[in-house]
Amino acid sequence: MNNAIIIHGTCDRNEYFSDKYPSLSNSHWLPWLQKQLLMNNIFTQTPEMPEAYQPDYKKWQKEFERLEINEATILVGHSCGGGFLLRWLSENKVKIRKLVLVAPWIDPKRIKTKDFFNFQIDSSLLDRIKEIHLFISSDDDADIIESVKIITKVLPQIIIHNFSNQGYFTFKDMGTDKFPELLKLI
Repeated sequence: MNNAIIIHGTCDRNEYFSDKYPSLSNSHWLPWLQKQLLMNNIFTQTPEMPEAYQPDYKKWQKEFERLEINEATILVGHSCGGGFLLRWLSENKVKIRKLVLVAPWIDPKRIKTKDFFNFQIDSSLLDRIKEIHLFISSDDDADIIESVKIITKVLPQIIIHNFSNQGYFTFKDMGTDKFPELLKLI
C-alpha cells in the first residue's frame, strides 16, 4: 500500500510555545497536502516531531521510526525535516519510493542544531530511492541556498524544481496553504 510521511521543520522557542500559531505538523501546506493525498488513497501521516525549537536527532529518530517505512513510502521533508530525512536515509539503508525535499536545511554553519546534522550524506541514496526531488526558491534564506549547494554536490542526479517568489515555502511567503506543484509531483 502506498503511504506518505511529511516531516515539518523547526521554529523558534516563542513560536513553539505560543498558542497564536498551529503546531508545526498543522501549519503551512502540510495539512492541505495530507488531506489531498488521503483523498487520493495514499495513507499519509504528519507526525509532530518533539521539541522542534531545539531539535534532537535521537528524539526525532525515535518518533519517526514508529511509522511504517518501506519500498512504497513517499517521504516529504520541509526545511529541518528534509535535513532529518537525508540523515536518517543516509544512516539507514532503507528502500523507499520517493524523497521530496522542500527548502531543505542542514545547518551548514552548525550554529543552531549542535549534533543534529553531524553526518555525511550518502552519495548512493539513489541506489535505494527511485526518485529524489528538491524544491527551492531563488529568494530563500542564504542557509537554505547553501544547504542545497551541499546536497546537490553530493547528489548531482537529484531533480531540482526551481521557483521564484516562494521564499521558504511557508504560508507567509507563498500566500496560500496549498502547494499544487508538490501534490502533482507525488
